[in-house]
Amino acid sequence: MKRLLVINGNPKEESLCKALSESYVAGAKGSGFHVDLIHLGDSHFDPILKSGYESKQVLEDSLAEIKERILAADHIVIVYPVWWGSVPAGLKGVLDRVFLPGFAFKYEKGDLLPKRLLKGRTARIIITMDTPIWYYKLIYGSPATKMMKKTVLEFCGFSPVKVTEFGAVLKSSESQRQKWIAKVNKQGSLAN
Repeated sequence: MKRLLVINGNPKEESLCKALSESYVAGAKGSGFHVDLIHLGDSHFDPILKSGYESKQVLEDSLAEIKERILAADHIVIVYPVWWGSVPAGLKGVLDRVFLPGFAFKYEKGDLLPKRLLKGRTARIIITMDTPIWYYKLIYGSPATKMMKKTVLEFCGFSPVKVTEFGAVLKSSESQRQKWIAKVNKQGSLAN
């Protein structure tokens, strides 16, 4: 049976990202998938990689647990809002502190590109933003999407990486948000 991990990267107690995460989980569980859910706002860790890759920084218990849950998953879903063209600091901290050489990728002598250590897994990113989607893509060039899809997940071996984007949240109606939540529930029921 496919094992899923859903990570809600929005630290707020109540948010559209939380509702989307929980809807995806409900859809997946309804189809019989094993699903694990992490709300990063409940995790406590230092998001700063103090020495880059120069020396090892001991992982706090919450980060060690996230690392184990990633390894146990076949499919990972990361839900986050676009803040300043990127991801919230806590989610960036998970990327910096957990997706390290030797875990997520490994450079080998003579190879230009790294070995992708998280191959064999699939992913979906679900992104919310206050910017209209067309403006985010055309004017800004989808920075938070490209970063997560290309330079993190695909770089580490996830394939395929599917993307769902919702916006403009700020001006959306309750009816529109409910449609988004229903769409994600269906994606969860298919575990894609």
